[in-house]
Amino acid sequence: MLPSTELNGTDSKKYLIMSYSSTYLRLLSFTKQLTSHVNRGLHHDALTLFYHMQTSLALSLDPYVFPLVLKSCSAVLCPQLGTSVHAHIVKMGFLSNPFVASALVDMYGKCACIFSARKLFDEIPQRNVVVWNAMISLYTHSNRVRDALDMFDAMEIEPNVSTFNALIYGLSGVKDGSIKAIAFYWKMRQLGLKPNLITLLALLPACVGIAALNLIREIHGYSIRNDIDRHPQLGSGLLDAYGRCGCLINASNVFCGMKERDVVAWSSLISAYALHGEAKNALEIFRQMELAKVQPDDITFLAVLKACSHAGLADEALDYFTKMQEGYRLQAVSDHYSCLVDVLSRAGRLYEAYKVIQEMPVKVTAKAWGALLGACRTYGEIELAEIVGRALFEIEPDNPANYVLLARIYASVGRYDEAQRIRREMKERGVKVSPGSSWVV
Repeated sequence: MLPSTELNGTDSKKYLIMSYSSTYLRLLSFTKQLTSHVNRGLHHDALTLFYHMQTSLALSLDPYVFPLVLKSCSAVLCPQLGTSVHAHIVKMGFLSNPFVASALVDMYGKCACIFSARKLFDEIPQRNVVVWNAMISLYTHSNRVRDALDMFDAMEIEPNVSTFNALIYGLSGVKDGSIKAIAFYWKMRQLGLKPNLITLLALLPACVGIAALNLIREIHGYSIRNDIDRHPQLGSGLLDAYGRCGCLINASNVFCGMKERDVVAWSSLISAYALHGEAKNALEIFRQMELAKVQPDDITFLAVLKACSHAGLADEALDYFTKMQEGYRLQAVSDHYSCLVDVLSRAGRLYEAYKVIQEMPVKVTAKAWGALLGACRTYGEIELAEIVGRALFEIEPDNPANYVLLARIYASVGRYDEAQRIRREMKERGVKVSPGSSWVV
């Protein structure tokens, strides 16, 4: 085809329209491909494609492209590229677009620092609820819940469901935050906002935190009425919440009603029974899991080992520990070793437990030493208690319980001089026992 300058007026107009249409279709095709890369986690491919789009298309990029690119910048932790994209956005006048602005805030918060994100937030000319939510969410995910609450109080517009979801999530994860999280949930309902799947998932840990069984049941009922109970993540969350509150029948019913029972669901049910001393049932569920050809993970085996520990099944624990490493090729971490030490200690096999500690390829935790020290008192093993106590003094020099327990072990066998020496050492190190208290009068 001839260049447009050599065509007459009508043909030139048709050529320009066809050229624009062709470029626009290419932009749509590239954008669709970019979306696919980002959704599949192929972020390096997404960024390479974006560079190609910038250099090969005569047509300007539309605002939809930039949130995708910024998400990839965040995923690969590339703040330099994010800053370049920011400059491009300002040049094209897209900063007023709330979705572009919120993606920028999110990128700076995840790639650079919260300060940079807040600085950008303050500079955005038109801040709708999407932009406010992006900043609040960054604060809650950075454990700066107080700042998130202050921002909520300063909001110039009405909050929406996503606003409350971020705050409920943040409060559920901090000490003494469960009651406040539930209060925000009720405030959300009073405003006429309808909870969604994210709301329920964020709220369940708060319910568990204060054993709010009635609210867990309400969440369960609400999910059924609104046809979101079939979501596997919510099913696992409800199962775990019921299990932690001791409602094993409810937990089992949720599990039986799940169409997709993944490793999380199986592990949650095993953990629920193990937590409440139902070791036989917990191990039977694990057997059924294996028959169902569901591959257990490290969390599954942690629940199994805890079940063995509560029931004093030392030989079984050793078998499961071996199966985890050799049968399923899973690497044991400190929590697995601590459980193994605990079950051997409870069974009176103290020197076997001590050998496990000595041969641990990972760092020995206070939990493992503490389990062994407690067993030393139960079985009157003084020499080993001295070794374990000294190890605990090194790991937790400010924990008074370790000094008190070792002193009591000495006193229990009439070695009062050693007991007094431990108490003096505790005093010299400035370690103090907190006085007991009770709400009962």
